[in-house]
Amino acid sequence: MPTNILRKAADQRTAQVQSGRRKGAASRHALLTVAGVSIRIVLAETATADLIWRALPLHSTAETWGRCVHFEVPLETGRDRTARINGVKGEIYFWVEDDRIMVPFGPTPISRPGEWRLPSPANVWAHTVDDVSVLGRVRPGVKVSLVAA
Repeated sequence: MPTNILRKAADQRTAQVQSGRRKGAASRHALLTVAGVSIRIVLAETATADLIWRALPLHSTAETWGRCVHFEVPLETGRDRTARINGVKGEIYFWVEDDRIMVPFGPTPISRPGEWRLPSPANVWAHTVDDVSVLGRVRPGVKVSLVAA
């Protein structure tokens, strides 16, 4: 999806919140389960989060890349204003170029000291309630599920 369409959708959502139409709306929660570990997450108010929310439940196979778990999902979107190249503990990203959800919990192979570098700028679409460091026990090939909670 082109970035200008995402920006227009984000601007419409901002206008709705400011006008009070979305005030008091319940936050959206999901549960990410991988390798017997479940992590509670809260979705952001972004177009990418909306896309993922509508697609739930999602099931895939985990892959690892340094201290990052990622998995492919059957969704496509463009980069939005939340996109960043350096991950932050507790944030969950959508890697636009490869249609993957990424959960960093430490440095990746391309990180410099003191950073958690992602392969390219990725959209922030959620944050975790639980500690993501438990993902260190995940091995490639295990099943992943992302469901509404």
